[in-house]
Amino acid sequence: MLLRILFPSILFLTFLRPAAAQIGGDHTYTFLTLTNSARIAGVGGNAMTVLDNDVTLALANPSLITPEMHNQLALSYVNYFTGNNTGFAMYSRTFNKAGSFVAAIQFSDYGKIQGADASGNKTGIISASEYALSVGWGRMLTTHFSIGANVKLIYSHLDTYSSVGIAVDVAGSFFTKNKLFMASLMVRNIGSQIVPYRAGEFEPLPFELQLGLSQGLKHLPLRFYLLFTNLQKWNMSYTDPNDPKNQVDPYTGQINERSGIGKFADNLMRHVVFGGEITIAKVFSIRLGYNYQRRQELKLYERTGLSGFCYGVGFRIKMFSFSYTHATYQAGSPNPNFVTIAVNLQEFSKKK
Repeated sequence: MLLRILFPSILFLTFLRPAAAQIGGDHTYTFLTLTNSARIAGVGGNAMTVLDNDVTLALANPSLITPEMHNQLALSYVNYFTGNNTGFAMYSRTFNKAGSFVAAIQFSDYGKIQGADASGNKTGIISASEYALSVGWGRMLTTHFSIGANVKLIYSHLDTYSSVGIAVDVAGSFFTKNKLFMASLMVRNIGSQIVPYRAGEFEPLPFELQLGLSQGLKHLPLRFYLLFTNLQKWNMSYTDPNDPKNQVDPYTGQINERSGIGKFADNLMRHVVFGGEITIAKVFSIRLGYNYQRRQELKLYERTGLSGFCYGVGFRIKMFSFSYTHATYQAGSPNPNFVTIAVNLQEFSKKK
């Protein structure tokens, strides 16, 4: 009963938190917002809403943690841009009285970087990396509702600067009896720096409010996903001076701009991520995703290509599962590949 009162109260308090004026560039520990699960990346977003006991989803949506994840181990790796490598390792455990937990270490290694002073003179090679140690907990409240939370201890090392912080994610999910429809409300990265990079200069964390929906089909193993991101801030638009639509008309001298409806639709779509997943014979999955905001911010106007689109596959063979995704951020550039492997150690114990 206490949990049913406490959890909604936490969600309510997060709505009282003031939203930052901008999304990019004004937060620290932004590696916490990166997608590092291949399955989640395959449907285009950085969170997912489906209740099928996949431990790799728990880091993004702790309300998906279930007792059926007991003794599962998962590893994930992403080769992001310019030598940036990121990923996680996680392990789940269920205790009879305390409930179900998932412990994870999330990392982002930026590799070796050429250092320089304010005048551009090279100062040597520097290194940078960030880590988050998290413990997640989840519980089914009823046959239709579940809740969960992640507590994260964060460490960031950027050359001679270092910082320590703490953050909490909370989530709640609703699902129908047959699990075909599901909705999750996720509040991510509520927290603060404990030790800032510079004494007395505290920076905000990348707080985000998300709503995830999914719908499966009754007679076809196909599920559709819809993720609404950054609900704490409406205006996500960005005026690119290189956009042909923002150039001055040579005849009238006026700037070619979108109409009011066009601006509204563009801003709305920047909050929306679409995805789909079809599973064949319960062992092979094909995933597709589309991220409108990613496409608008990273596309090249002379060559848009498949910017914002992603595709992936997944295999489940006995106690092993494997997922791979390729995401196109920008056409003509090296784009990230996501690889996630999970093993159910409980099956090994049964065999022995």
